[in-house]
Order: sequence, then C-alpha cells, then structure tokens
Amino acid sequence: MRLVNHERDATDLRTTPVHLGLGSRARPVEGFTWDPEVLRAYSAAVAADGAEGRMVMIFDDDGLGDHWESHPAGDELVVCLTGSVTVTRDVDGALDRVLLGPGEATINPAGVWHVVDTDGPASLLAITPTLGTDHRPRTGTRPTERVGTPGPEEAP
Repeated sequence: MRLVNHERDATDLRTTPVHLGLGSRARPVEGFTWDPEVLRAYSAAVAADGAEGRMVMIFDDDGLGDHWESHPAGDELVVCLTGSVTVTRDVDGALDRVLLGPGEATINPAGVWHVVDTDGPASLLAITPTLGTDHRPRTGTRPTERVGTPGPEEAP
C-alpha cells in the first residue's frame, strides 16, 4: 500500500480509493485492501491528517451489508450512484432508515452506527473519515462487539 503524490492516469475508485488530506491534497491509495495489515499501514500513512483526512471510494454491492460501522472522527457522506440503497442508523437505540436512489445522498453523523443494504445491484460513493472507524459484525438488527480499525490514539 502506498499513497501516490501525482497520479496522471485515470483512477478506478472501485479498486483504488483516493485519500483527501490536509492542504487540499488528493492522493490515490495504490494496493489498498481491507486486510487488517493494509488498514494499519494506511492509518499510519495518513495519521498526520488527523480527523480531517477522508477516503473516497466507490462500492458495488448486491444485498445486505455484512457489518455495522461508526466513524467517531467525523461525518460520512454516502451517495447512491446506481440502484437503490438503504442506510440504517442506530440512533439512541432507535433504527432510522433512509432510502436513496441514483443521485441522492445522506450523511451519517460522527459516531452513529450504520449499515448499508442494497435492493439488487447498486453502486455507491462514500466519503469517509479515515481515523478511528469501528466495524461490528452484523449478527442481528443492532451492532455487536467492536472489531474496528486503529483510531487516532491506536495508529502506529
């Protein structure tokens, strides 16, 4: 995994996210995967951006999301590009659902647990805070125990 400083070629946001950092810098993240070691390396590489750092990525999905997540470092923007997307939030113990169609967006507030489901094939764009994201397995209607990625205080 490495951050590229001056990418001149097209970047496929489905496989290569772009990190938005301090100083209005945008850098593709080559070799990114959801492997815990790569996530730790990414967190370390962008730690200096603190809570201002964001990851931009497109996800293609079909069906129920397999995990809940929360971004304590900041708000997340979710944009439906194609298909139909339902974002479910656990807000103070009550489930809040937002249905998105193409071109529609919602904001997941900092620290709010949420899960994303699609009704058939769909694509969505996410602009996500990079530090401190927690993931929890989806074993029921509510988040369970933490599985998370390193937060600002845990980043190497």
